[in-house]
Amino acid sequence: MKIKEGSLRVWWIPQVPSDNPFRVEVSTVNKAKLLVEVLGNYDAYQFENDIKPDYCNTGGLEVFEDGKWVEWEDEEGNNVEDAEVQE
Repeated sequence: MKIKEGSLRVWWIPQVPSDNPFRVEVSTVNKAKLLVEVLGNYDAYQFENDIKPDYCNTGGLEVFEDGKWVEWEDEEGNNVEDAEVQE
């Protein structure tokens, strides 16, 4: 698949430290926000139900600009977790 200017992808590290994040392309910021929330909730579920003993996770949204992936921010400087999205 050819990456186009403006493409979006979620990155997720379920256990810090790791230099190999899980990445998945998304079509909208709304979908990215939902995915980041679901991944975080899933990690918490696994911890609360003794599936994994501990965790330290992190994630975010990247956008493809000027030939490279950079962290996405809205016009006010919010990341995907803090951004207000439209329905």
